[in-house]
Amino acid sequence: MKRTIFNVTSYLVLFVALQLLVVTIVNFVATSVFHTVEGNPVTLLVGSAVTNVAVVALFLSLKMSPVNKEYLLSRPWATLAWSVVCALGVVLPSVWLQELLPPLPDVVSEQMMKMMRVPGGYFVIAVLAPVAEELVFRGAILRQLSETLRSRWTAIAISALLFALVHGNPAQMPHAFAMGLILGWMYCRTKSIVPGVAFHWCNNTVAYFLSIVLPDPDAKLIDLYGGNETSLILSLVFSLCIFVPAIVQLNMRMKR
Repeated sequence: MKRTIFNVTSYLVLFVALQLLVVTIVNFVATSVFHTVEGNPVTLLVGSAVTNVAVVALFLSLKMSPVNKEYLLSRPWATLAWSVVCALGVVLPSVWLQELLPPLPDVVSEQMMKMMRVPGGYFVIAVLAPVAEELVFRGAILRQLSETLRSRWTAIAISALLFALVHGNPAQMPHAFAMGLILGWMYCRTKSIVPGVAFHWCNNTVAYFLSIVLPDPDAKLIDLYGGNETSLILSLVFSLCIFVPAIVQLNMRMKR
């Protein structure tokens, strides 16, 4: 158990330290060489891209998150498709439930909105970030926890909590925790990060397009429907009609 705690802590510290180091270096180069203003969205996006690439390269090279072709060779295309459907179905209900909670400080949404509008923003946020985060939080952290803890759901909950906390933005944490539970369940059932990457990509893609439709970081979900509460409720019901069958299908198709 001590070794697991050490390994999990090491993975988490390494992930955060890499982010801080890369962002500091990129900011220094941008401000001193290119004379950009601190907090420039292009600088932030470059820092995020370099961080994600560095995380993937380090975790794979040191085999902290072992990968193999076995799962893909099983041709799990239906599972991956249902993973995407599941993500589409859960986003709106999750955001709606989060809005029912007391307001939490939002410290990064405005920056994220600006980053998404920079060319290449979609690739960094919806493609690179899911791969890097799934390698760390499911492929490394959850793998260690699930090998040690008797309760699979305890391991999943711990990894989901760490996943939420590392986002560093209280306003995002409830949604990130809920997504972490689903992603953890998918990993424990398949022992592969591939379904989680598909789910995570779809979730971030929806967030990307919502940022275009609702550019105001303080906007509520009901604003998407012009304040029409009936339309909001119908969309939530429709989302659940997608989400529930997707969970049932994934439960059937994902190998224990």
